[in-house]
Amino acid sequence: MTDRNAPRRGPRLAALALAAGTAFAAHADEGMWLPAQLPEIAAQLREAGFEGDPAELADLTRPPLNAVVRVGGGTGAFVSGDGLLLTNHHVAFGVIQYNSSAERDLIANGYTATRADELPANPDYRVRVTTGFDRVTDEVLEGARGKTGRDYHDAVESARKALVAECEQVPGNRCSVVDVHYGMDFYLVTQLELRDIRLAYAPPDAIGGYGGEIDNFMWPRHSGDFTLLRAYVGPDGRPADHSPENVPYTPPAHLQVSTAAVAEGDFAMLAGYPGRTFRHRMASEFKQQVEWQLPSRVALYDGLLDTIAARTDGQPELKVRYASTVASLENGLKRARGELEGLERSNAVEVRAAEEAAMLAWLRQQGDAAPILADIEAAQAVLAEATATRERDQLVATLGRTEVFDAALRLQRLALERGKPDAERESGYQLRDEPLIRAGLERVQRRYAEPVEKALLANLVRQYQALPADQHLPEFDRVFGTDPAAVEQRIDALYAGSTLDEAPVRLGWMEADPAALAGSGDTLLQAAATLLPALLRIEDEAKAREGELLRLRPSYMRALVDYTHSQGRAFYPDANSTLRVSYGRVSTLQPRDGVVYEPLTTVAGIVEKHTGEAPFDAPERLLQAIAAGDFGNTADAVLGTQTVNMLTNLDTTGGNSGSPVLDANGRIIGLNFDSNWESVSASWMYDPRYKRAIHVDMRYMRWLMDKVYPAHHLLAEMGLPVD
Repeated sequence: MTDRNAPRRGPRLAALALAAGTAFAAHADEGMWLPAQLPEIAAQLREAGFEGDPAELADLTRPPLNAVVRVGGGTGAFVSGDGLLLTNHHVAFGVIQYNSSAERDLIANGYTATRADELPANPDYRVRVTTGFDRVTDEVLEGARGKTGRDYHDAVESARKALVAECEQVPGNRCSVVDVHYGMDFYLVTQLELRDIRLAYAPPDAIGGYGGEIDNFMWPRHSGDFTLLRAYVGPDGRPADHSPENVPYTPPAHLQVSTAAVAEGDFAMLAGYPGRTFRHRMASEFKQQVEWQLPSRVALYDGLLDTIAARTDGQPELKVRYASTVASLENGLKRARGELEGLERSNAVEVRAAEEAAMLAWLRQQGDAAPILADIEAAQAVLAEATATRERDQLVATLGRTEVFDAALRLQRLALERGKPDAERESGYQLRDEPLIRAGLERVQRRYAEPVEKALLANLVRQYQALPADQHLPEFDRVFGTDPAAVEQRIDALYAGSTLDEAPVRLGWMEADPAALAGSGDTLLQAAATLLPALLRIEDEAKAREGELLRLRPSYMRALVDYTHSQGRAFYPDANSTLRVSYGRVSTLQPRDGVVYEPLTTVAGIVEKHTGEAPFDAPERLLQAIAAGDFGNTADAVLGTQTVNMLTNLDTTGGNSGSPVLDANGRIIGLNFDSNWESVSASWMYDPRYKRAIHVDMRYMRWLMDKVYPAHHLLAEMGLPVD
């Protein structure tokens, strides 16, 4: 990480310019650390068992961190010099689904490819390799000082866009500006974006997703949640769209999969891209999360899943098309339920309120506290204001769960933004975003069926119609009416008069200007044009609040950082989809009295759970291999059988799916894919009694690829022995 205001020292990262740095940790197993913080906690890392140089972990150009990449919505790691990439089955599930049909069901049957048979991912699937993390706080905030609300938001956004535009002048770069500590600091993230990603190996879903939603977030676990992809580039070595002429990408480094045994107490370290954590949010936000957000999300996702199930029942082709959507909704639903239960178990609302009260009491004893307290009070008022329309705003945001209807909205917005200079366009609709928009429009066909989408839209519209009158929008009422009994009829008419379900039509409209779209007779495009002003008003209100919070929150965060340090405790930033490292050990867990979770599961558990019905329908080939007991060099010598999954106390959250779990020497011993039920709430509150992470034991992957669904060519490529 470098400071753009300081002399550049090449690619090596400079020390993190945050008030968060400390030389000790509150809990040995707590913390999603920025790489540049790791030298500061070198003593704890070595005490935990790390045998490398912590200073090397601060350098994104050196192993192991330069081999860890962003994959889709999760994480992965290069495991060969020919761009072979290891990630989760569920992280790559969209790729598997995209290449599946009722006639060629890769979800059910799995897939093993030779190099010539590797299948292209969906066009909008990306792998991003982080190459820089530079501090740009002064540049971002220079034009925002003295402004408030929407003006503050727009000044920050304008600075971000300018930095990104400069960064992306380098071909192949994908750049972003992230804020750390909610507006205290800003960093420019530079990533090489790889666009040609192909499927090399996937086990059947009955292995990759064994246990399904019943076992999701549960331990003991018996899932082979891994997939191998390969990244390709053009013949010139630069990122390129999919083409038969492309060649495998040569990564700067790749990780070695371990062949060693794993046991309780062993050191473990994880590197990945956790999405968001909210541990440093205000007490009022904890309260809203528990009392409204999570219960409302459960109800919303439950309804959407029921709707999809009813419309796809007995229709295999539709089930395949909506498999990825269902998997995403089911994961979100179970996560929301687990998070709610966990926050209640940890008394999160009361604990956070007490912590905040103690911090504020300490702050009042410090000099010049008045302006800080005023900012904190103003931020609380902004948060309270947002609750007035939260139900409506959540439903409107969920319209993005549709495909063709959402495409109509995106096309209208794109046409509007194209009438502006590129620097003034909304983020997500700039020239840099158009290839992803096009790819998303192309993908629609594989994840859409008209009866299902219309039913989903009707579900959302009825919920909107039931809202209090003061949350209604005139434009929505014009399009959908106010009579719940007439919703289906109105939606039927919208889809009957549209041809947006045809890919050439969608892509053709992508080049249209606002006048052409306004004159279109396509009923979905007309509806989107009517709705767009309402969506823009909602967006404008949200940005005004975001601007105020971005201006005011740093006062709260500075006070929280200083108070935490005054209590002798560490302070690391909330996760924000940037590269983080956590460390700990292979661990047991005692979730409640008289119950102990052992840290390793074995294939015996697969047989115990097997019923022959999904989600416990282990393939016959797997059952036969287990019965044969031929585990060879992947067997655990102590347990005398084949291991499957492992449990550690590593600090993880969403986005860490697919993160490599490393041993003391930087070799991969596991692949992260889940958390235990008791720790789902860790994105909001860390509780060391319960926080655990669940991983695929790499010995299970090796055995499957050797004995059950052989891929000896890929094992050889990874430098792994075949028994």
